[in-house]
Amino acid sequence: MIKISALSELAEGDILSREFSYDDSAEQIVTDIIEDVRKWGDAALLEYTKKFDGAALSSIEVTKGEFDDALAGIDPYFLETLKKARDNILEFHKHQLHDNFVLAEKEGVILGQKYTPIAKVGIYVPGGTAAYPSSVLMNAVPAKLAGVEEIIMVTPPQKDGSVPAVILAAAHIAGVDRVFKVGGAQAIAALSYGTQTVPKVHKIVGPGNKYVATAKRRVFGLVDIDMIAGPSEILIIADETANPRHVAADLLSQAEHDIDASAVLVTPSEELAEAVSKELECQIPLLPRAEICRQSIDNNGRIIIAGSLKEAAETANRIAPEHLELCVDEPFALLGLIKNAGSIFLGKHTPEALGDYFAGPNHVLPTGGTAKFSSPLSVDDFVKKSSFIYYTKEALGAVADRVADFAKREGLDAHARSATCRFEDTAND
Repeated sequence: MIKISALSELAEGDILSREFSYDDSAEQIVTDIIEDVRKWGDAALLEYTKKFDGAALSSIEVTKGEFDDALAGIDPYFLETLKKARDNILEFHKHQLHDNFVLAEKEGVILGQKYTPIAKVGIYVPGGTAAYPSSVLMNAVPAKLAGVEEIIMVTPPQKDGSVPAVILAAAHIAGVDRVFKVGGAQAIAALSYGTQTVPKVHKIVGPGNKYVATAKRRVFGLVDIDMIAGPSEILIIADETANPRHVAADLLSQAEHDIDASAVLVTPSEELAEAVSKELECQIPLLPRAEICRQSIDNNGRIIIAGSLKEAAETANRIAPEHLELCVDEPFALLGLIKNAGSIFLGKHTPEALGDYFAGPNHVLPTGGTAKFSSPLSVDDFVKKSSFIYYTKEALGAVADRVADFAKREGLDAHARSATCRFEDTAND
């Protein structure tokens, strides 16, 4: 059963702290896998795919025929849903696009900044107990919108060597260029170093298990990564007018992800707290993933009684949750108090699942309290910025002495001379 506590009873490290803890046991395993992929390439990928996924593959890349079969066999209603979701994601993310800018207010000086898409991006899509076409859309659509030249997707195959049709359909709709049947740390290694078949990319995005997370952390610097994703989280702030059945359902929408997922309710209403606790006990047995929900709620779930909605907002800021629902009568009034959250869901009819699948904002969000300093995946993650500077000789001459003086004060005389030497010999100007 979920624990109910007054806010005053909680120690600072109890549920208010969700910092990442790395699994040391994964480190050596991942190190060995990365080294094998570096050394043996496709042969290592095929061996690890057989070992971990139970799939004996003759080739790694998804063929056009497999794409065609997936699209032909998928439910037309769901195909239309995928397209509508893609359009919503596209509409939201296009407002994140930036324009280059140029500053030319000073005579003889031109300054500016230009945006350039990352050339090749790798997208990791988890497999295992469920298929996640939503993850394909959320990663690939902003990458495509940013202008990424080539989007490479990796995902573990099923035992029969196939990739779920919904995953391939989502990849096709989102504009993924190539798909490879490989998962785990070996997929991250392949994207980072390249193999005979899998191209090396410049950035890797997408969530995964502890081995994927460890591998991403290990290759960071060789390639860029989006973030290290931890277990899923939801925090709900609810007042006495909230429907306990709805609140319980929303808590369970995250608890069903993983036994390590965190589902927290913060409310000033003791009556609502008790009602939600009872609802959880009623709803958990009805769910197909009841065992996962049970462990998640019992081990990581919490109902916190706050003194007021303002205190509830302060608690949310301390926790900095991945998902934050404001199930209150006046959610926009409370919105201004929220400083730390990955994505915020306003009102009593905006379940977190809307953000997971359909509304448009990205569902790749900071976890483990990192919303205090990081943001959801966006178009910005798929572009890089370059500044540029142009000075005429006259403009440089006006400031060369100051540049040289600055450089000498740092003990860098060659820097200083690079600014002044242009005025020492005008014959070769």
